[in-house]
Amino acid sequence: MVLILAEHTATGTFKKKALEAVQYGAQIASKMGTEAVALVIGSGEGNAAELGAYGVQKVLQVTDARLKDFNARAYTKAIVAAAEKIGAKVIVASHDQVGLQVAPRVAMRLNAGIIAGAIGFPELANGGFTVRKAVFAGKAFADVSLTTDVKVLTLMANTFPVQKGEGSATVEKLDVAFDDKDFGVKVQSTQVVSGTVPLSEAELVVSGGRGMKGPENWGALEDLASALGASLACSRPVADSHWRPHNEHVGQTGGTIRPNLYIAAGISGAIQHLAGVNGSKTIVVINKDPEAPFFKAADYGVVGDVLEILPRLTEAVKKFKAAQ
Repeated sequence: MVLILAEHTATGTFKKKALEAVQYGAQIASKMGTEAVALVIGSGEGNAAELGAYGVQKVLQVTDARLKDFNARAYTKAIVAAAEKIGAKVIVASHDQVGLQVAPRVAMRLNAGIIAGAIGFPELANGGFTVRKAVFAGKAFADVSLTTDVKVLTLMANTFPVQKGEGSATVEKLDVAFDDKDFGVKVQSTQVVSGTVPLSEAELVVSGGRGMKGPENWGALEDLASALGASLACSRPVADSHWRPHNEHVGQTGGTIRPNLYIAAGISGAIQHLAGVNGSKTIVVINKDPEAPFFKAADYGVVGDVLEILPRLTEAVKKFKAAQ
């Protein structure tokens, strides 16, 4: 059996990366000749049965009012309980803040091997289980083989397309005996960013660095993002200078993204930034310094002043869309 953790928002909407993980896990199950089961953890929001349209036949649902906020210890207990109930041999989660916290804990509890940041389907030839992942900040790939009885994977977001099918899954309540120790860590406050696609799920991203010269110039990036229907991001120095909120920071110490298009304006391309964005399908770099390191990683490069180029690029996008 394959067990997939399906994350949802506070309102019960399943995240795109969760649907991707569900479909990924369902395809693994098909290759293994077994079934896929999704696990939904929370305080009861959402329509868990809709996950059947993404390949699972059954959903286990763990509900508890205390699960309204994410808690790594409680989530770990729920995942282990679900895995033991169905005899899961493969457990899949998203490679995000939830998956990164619970997957190692689950692997330890189940004496399982783990691959963090999978970007390919397992190769099952001759009874093996080999999965590809990126290494060295995305500069190379490694094919990692797991030989343990139980295997844990976290899947990089935006790696595979999500295609909704037909059908509905059966939903079964799973009772987990939580105790006070499971909720020893309390969430004091939550800040929810609304109105934009989460960066981890965005297919188009427009990002700015110190070359933007100040927060007062960010309107040029916002106009381009609006014209493209893209999400906004920034480099670490920008977030540290409080030009932009930290939730927009991408890089080694920020978010890791894999959009179809990443436009970097005024970002030099230090290795720490590249580590978070070099999984992008297409990278466009705009920088006045022709020796900027980012040009070596770019698919397309424009040498020039970002404050002159961005408005012209925005106008070109608008004209192109108007002509469609």
